[in-house]
Amino acid sequence: MGSFSIWHWLIVLLIVVMVFGTKKLKNIGSDLGGAVKGFKDGMKESGTPPAEEPAAAPAAQVSNQTAVNADKTTIDVQARPKS
Repeated sequence: MGSFSIWHWLIVLLIVVMVFGTKKLKNIGSDLGGAVKGFKDGMKESGTPPAEEPAAAPAAQVSNQTAVNADKTTIDVQARPKS
């Protein structure tokens, strides 16, 4: 009662192929393989010590309400309470 025979597993496999289709199952397999490869590469990179980054320049003091970043894409706004 606790174990399944080979026929049970073949029927389950046939139903899975009929529901998902072989193309989608192939894509799932390749996506899973790519994820495992990326994980392994990430683990290899984390094992090596990181390269030293150059020291960042000190941030300038901002006295006005808004400051625009050097690359002109980020706006930093200070919140003030409503009066």
